[in-house]
This record gives sequence, C-alpha cells and structure tokens, in this order.
Amino acid sequence: MPAPAHLDPRLLRAFVTVAEELHFTRAAARLYVAQQALSRDVRRLERELGTELFVRTTRQVTLTADGERLVPHARQVLAAQEALLAAFGQVRPLLVDLNSPGLGTPRRVLHRARELAPDCELMARYESGLTGAVGELLAGRIDVSFGRFAGLDPGLRRQLEHRIVRYEPMAVVLPQDHRLASHAQVPLASLAGETVYAGAGNPRTPEWTDLARRLFEGRGIEVAAPLPLAVGDEEFQRVMARTRCPVLAVVDFPAMPGTVRRPLVDPVPLSPVSLVWRKGLTHPGLGALRRAAGEVGQEQGWSRVPEGAWLPEADRWACAP
Repeated sequence: MPAPAHLDPRLLRAFVTVAEELHFTRAAARLYVAQQALSRDVRRLERELGTELFVRTTRQVTLTADGERLVPHARQVLAAQEALLAAFGQVRPLLVDLNSPGLGTPRRVLHRARELAPDCELMARYESGLTGAVGELLAGRIDVSFGRFAGLDPGLRRQLEHRIVRYEPMAVVLPQDHRLASHAQVPLASLAGETVYAGAGNPRTPEWTDLARRLFEGRGIEVAAPLPLAVGDEEFQRVMARTRCPVLAVVDFPAMPGTVRRPLVDPVPLSPVSLVWRKGLTHPGLGALRRAAGEVGQEQGWSRVPEGAWLPEADRWACAP
C-alpha cells in the first residue's frame, strides 16, 4: 500500500465508520452525511492509498486485506486527533445514557467521572434500556450507556466494549397493602403464584425481561403480560397503580407513591450493570468514566458476587475479566 504525503482525517473517519458498520447507509446515518458523500470520501481515500479497502456487492460490504490492515492505524490517527483537540480545549461533549433519571448506579459513576475530568463536558441522556440505547450508540448519537451486556444479541456485542460496574441486588416493588409489604425482605419462594411486571413487550428493555424469565423459571412466578408503554415516571406510576402488579426492580429503584420496595433474598438475585460503549470510541471522558466505574465499584464492593447469590451463567461468562 503506497503512503501518500497527506491524508485528511475526515476520510479516515469515514473509512473507520464504514469498517465498523460494514454498511454504507448505516455509516452515513451515524456520520450525519449523505450516503453519496460518504461513498465519495471512501473512494477518494482508496485513490490516495492506491488500493481497494472494501469489497462491495449488492448484498454486503466486506473489508479487503488492505482494509483490515488500515483499521488499527486509522484508529490511532483519529485518537491522536482527539487528544490534540483535547489539549487545546476543543473536546466535544460525551453523551452518557443513564437509562432513567432515578437509577442510582449510572448516576454515581457519572458524578465521579465529572470530578475526575472537570474539563470534559459529560452530558446525561435517558434512553430507558440498553437494547433501546444500542442503536443510538452504534449510530454515534450517544457515546456510552449502562445495562446488562449479556442480554444483547451476540452480533451487537461484537460491535461494543464493556466493563462490569456492579452486580446490583434485585428487589420487588409492592403496593402498600400487598400481603408481602410488611416483610423487611421478600424470599423468592414467597412470590410463587404472583404475576410480576418485568417490562414484557417493551422493545427498549428485552434484556431485563429475559433476566426476569430466567429468575422466575421453576419458581411458580409469572411474568406479567405486556402493558401499554408508559413514558415518564408519572405515567408508569399511574399504570402500575391501576394494575397493582408487583414490579421487579433493583435495590436503588426510585420510590413510587403508594408502594414499598423490598430486597429479594433466598437467594439474592443480581442484575449485572456494565458500562457499554462502541468499539473504536476515543474521548478523554470515556477514560474518566471507566476509571470512575472502577473506583466507585471498588469502594462500594459492587464488583463482588456474594456467595450463594443468583446470577445466570450467560452473565457470569459475559462479565468475566
């Protein structure tokens, strides 16, 4: 591959995005450019390098051997460009999805990251579920999210990176007059015969519903049928007050009027929460978030799986170091 005298980083960014997506339409959407303009940039880069980088057919786009060789070098150049801009205070904001405003784990990591990197702008977003956030992550419309990494499709996981933040104990939210509301803790066996809401039918949170089904299997607990999708805390509280279903949650789930939140025990079920970002992302704020996740997790003992706790094997494998 001949080396040109100069290379426009914009062309390298176009190339890397197509290499990650292997789809020109998705790559163009992620870069907010027309597909024709993106194709022109890739062809220009190929001319300047004197080689083909992609094999294009009507069905698929694949990297050539030279394309494979270029990917790590192009990422290094783009990372260096980000670092240069950061040195002169020209870093774009990092968009961090916290799922929903009331969840404590992502919020605490974000707050620590802001302390570690006060010169970076870390902007919170709320996508309500990791599956719902993945499309935005891969399109570049958000940068980082939190959630159950093992609950994603393997094809999506291959385009992402993650680090475990917390194995969060799970809880159940009950109406105040529910038969189990007076308990300080709720043994899983005592939920036998109950129908528990776990987000079934919500296209943004199937990883949570899957976790619930795994937990309830063989215990006589039913997952509640899909309900109308409630957007916002007020609507969610209204719908749950009408149905009076127990709600599967985590111990940091925000309080709802007319309900009590009780931790689940015997065994303690865990919800694995990972920090998740797209492969190839370079930004000083990402480094701060990763460091913050490690620091807060170590201080709080979040990354330890207690003896006898419940965690699916799929999650143990996906979250292994």
